[in-house]
Amino acid sequence: MAADNLTFNVLKHVLVPEHHLLSEEEAEAVLGRKGMTRDQLPKIRKSDPGVKVLESIHGPIDEGRVIKVVRKSETAQEFVGYRLVTRG
Repeated sequence: MAADNLTFNVLKHVLVPEHHLLSEEEAEAVLGRKGMTRDQLPKIRKSDPGVKVLESIHGPIDEGRVIKVVRKSETAQEFVGYRLVTRG
């Protein structure tokens, strides 16, 4: 199912930040730059609507994958955060 065919794509709502699924290589590079391990990242559940939309685009997303979240900010232009996909 494509994201455009969803009844309501939450990622197109103005108040929902952009979500991007990182490849394993991208995730390792980010964690290396930040000097972090995966378990130190904030969590996002597989049942989160944003993850569900990404699954409709990329296929099933396994636990342990990293999602990049880009929030728009009036003071910083944009703020980039990362989340670890967990069960739920």
